[in-house]
Amino acid sequence: MVYGVETVMSNADNPLEETAARSTAPHMSRFPLPAADRVLLKYGAATHVGKVRTRNEDHYAVTCRRRSREILATNVPFQSADMPADEAHVLVVADGVGGEGFGDRASELAVRAGWDSTTRSASWPMRLDGIDYEEIERQVAAVAQAIQQAFRTRCHESPHFAGMATTWTCAYIVGWDAIIAHVGDSRAYHCHDNQATQITRDHTLAEELRKSGMGGGRANKFHSVLTKAFGGESEEVAPDIHQLHLKDGEAVLLCTDGLSNTVTDEEIGRVVFEHAEPQQACDALIALALDRGAPDNVTVVLARVFPKQ
Repeated sequence: MVYGVETVMSNADNPLEETAARSTAPHMSRFPLPAADRVLLKYGAATHVGKVRTRNEDHYAVTCRRRSREILATNVPFQSADMPADEAHVLVVADGVGGEGFGDRASELAVRAGWDSTTRSASWPMRLDGIDYEEIERQVAAVAQAIQQAFRTRCHESPHFAGMATTWTCAYIVGWDAIIAHVGDSRAYHCHDNQATQITRDHTLAEELRKSGMGGGRANKFHSVLTKAFGGESEEVAPDIHQLHLKDGEAVLLCTDGLSNTVTDEEIGRVVFEHAEPQQACDALIALALDRGAPDNVTVVLARVFPKQ
């Protein structure tokens, strides 16, 4: 089992850079919520190959971006506490598909391409108050385009990779706010009030059939058929994007379908709030999936926010 080490991200130094963004309601032209730079974020992460698969085709990353200022010379009586560093944290999970030797490369490529795209950009917001909704959408679209272009380039250079694809779900957390972007069926949950509420909508044929009126039993036969993913020859893949406001002790949880297909939403919420530390909750969720047989790879990333003392 591979674990992410639980830590207080406000004091962490992570070499990765990854990102995504946007808001829930199209009529919102600006984020009305105040910037919150006194937030403590704790995270946990874990992944497991499961009990049936021979290869783990999931990848995840937790990253931190910082923008700090330092007074070098002034006669104004500032103190260092007057200029705290701005921080943003990014969670991402990806679940690759495409056959033996392809899925793991696809999910890794999506994580790396998104990371590289945002590393080259200095324009990602470190505060969300007053941020234009269209600008957030534009930046998410640019990340998605970079990821899809990486797949097109890889498949052009190596045609035998043409069948690989991946899901991609990302949370960009600034202060008390999270922007969720996703493609595929790796889910994002809002964990609050001892429950887990699904934020994302699965991009699967089963979900489309349920929307069209087909009964759940018949539709569930198609739960593994993706209707949207990164990969293939399409020039554009458009993520769904949501904005979420968090409160003290609430959390964002990302997972691949290896968890959501074996553990119910109710159980996810219960486990998250049974454990004080996010890493403990991630370990417990992996263990629960394994107890259920874990027919697929299982990955979970969890971030909880608290007021910084």
